[in-house]
Amino acid sequence: MEPRGARLRRREGQVGEQDERPSGEGNSETHRAPDLVQWTRHMEAVKTQLLEQAQGQLAELLDRAMWEARQTCPQQDRPLPSTAPGPMSPTQEPSLGKQKVFINRKSLLDELMEIQHFRTIYHMFIAGLCVLIISTLAIDFIDEGRLMLEFDLLIFSFGQLPLALVTWVPMFLSTLLAPYQALRLWARPGAKGLWILGAGLGCTLLAAHAAVLCVLPVYVAVGHQLPPASRCVLVFEQVRLLMKSYSFLRESVPRILCARGGKGTWVPSFSSYLYFLFCPTLIYRETYPRTPSVRWNYVAKNFAQAMACVLYACFILGRLCVPVFANMSREPFSTRSLVLSILHATGPGIFMLLLIFFAFLHCWLNAFAEMLRFGDRMFYRDWWNSTSFSNYYRTWNVVVHDWLYSYVYQDGLRLLGGRARGAAMLGVFLVSAIVHEYIFCFVLGFFYPVMLMLFLVFGGLLNFTMNDQHTGPAWNVLMWTLLFLGQGIQVSLYCQEWYARRHCPLPQTTFWGMVTPRSWSCHL
Repeated sequence: MEPRGARLRRREGQVGEQDERPSGEGNSETHRAPDLVQWTRHMEAVKTQLLEQAQGQLAELLDRAMWEARQTCPQQDRPLPSTAPGPMSPTQEPSLGKQKVFINRKSLLDELMEIQHFRTIYHMFIAGLCVLIISTLAIDFIDEGRLMLEFDLLIFSFGQLPLALVTWVPMFLSTLLAPYQALRLWARPGAKGLWILGAGLGCTLLAAHAAVLCVLPVYVAVGHQLPPASRCVLVFEQVRLLMKSYSFLRESVPRILCARGGKGTWVPSFSSYLYFLFCPTLIYRETYPRTPSVRWNYVAKNFAQAMACVLYACFILGRLCVPVFANMSREPFSTRSLVLSILHATGPGIFMLLLIFFAFLHCWLNAFAEMLRFGDRMFYRDWWNSTSFSNYYRTWNVVVHDWLYSYVYQDGLRLLGGRARGAAMLGVFLVSAIVHEYIFCFVLGFFYPVMLMLFLVFGGLLNFTMNDQHTGPAWNVLMWTLLFLGQGIQVSLYCQEWYARRHCPLPQTTFWGMVTPRSWSCHL
């Protein structure tokens, strides 16, 4: 056996040899470096999450304080409630004091893009666009012997765009001046006769504003036969400005009444109203959470992605829809051809849905939010994980949902009573379905109530049947299946009607001829 002293001397020699080794050989510091970087990143993520939670809790506390302050305003028509609004249990009546709270937060896709696996899905969509471009070039080269991308559909869709932009100017000026001046006239203190005169003048301004927004876009679109994309600019701005005007008046009038009850006056600042007209929300507030600076590279990236989505949609329509539906009116109508066309349109339809979501709800709104330093970027939630259509409607478009919830659902409950939840929800579906159908009618230039039926009838039934009680992967698969079929029905029927009205024009314009679907009887 080796003596104990010899073993100790040998171990000390090994330790000395390890100390004399170069730093790159066997040094445990090099192994700890990746762990240290990962730990630092983890702590940064935890810090960010804690800060966001603290901001959310602080915003809730401030909102509760504001609610309690509003309740202290003298009101003669109703007693003060004993408790502040809190979380609603299934057996409680919905809280009518619940309001939208704005906090600093990023869009969900921006957070998901930080994950490499999700970025790969984004890269797959870019690869799909590249494949469409390559296939279009290859087909043109094989058929016509030339390499040239044709943008006929894009050029046609955005025809007369300068006229649409010029028409937008009086629409915006009317929204900028009329509601604000009407509110100032109505809020101005004075003798009763002078107040009645000012209120009457304010109502006249609002009537003129409504006439400009409702009549001018329709007159220009119909009189000059604007193509679909240019009509989209007008109708989206028309609906957006009307909703913003209503929110501004709806949020400001109660505060003016409260100030009058305290023998004071209050008028919102013009700068806050001007900012509200451009910021990506439909709920008016005097102030919003703001970001410290503007990332102009982020703005340019989002605008570029939005333009790429428009190009992507034109390729999908041109390659997958136009060749199929352009000649359907030349064939006899049959149930078989209708079903096959709907199934063929499910793929393009769901692609169009995803492109509209990404281009508008993510890229466009985030670009404007960044330019205006608007802090709350929750324009949508994780609607793709929904297992019920009720959750899908709440999370697909949070911007519009907030407006409908605040001014249709909650106000409907105030008018009908706190227990009339079904009637208030039906009113939300009715308003939303009518506006969606009006947009489709305005853009396409004909009345074909496909969207009205799908949204009001089938969407309403699915909202009440596929509710939040259903969970699990099977319900998510069912929701996506129904989305595929719904988009296929929309794309198929609207495309058939579009080409039928061009192949079979009416010999004379009549009311029933305009509202009767032409695709039912057009056979060349």
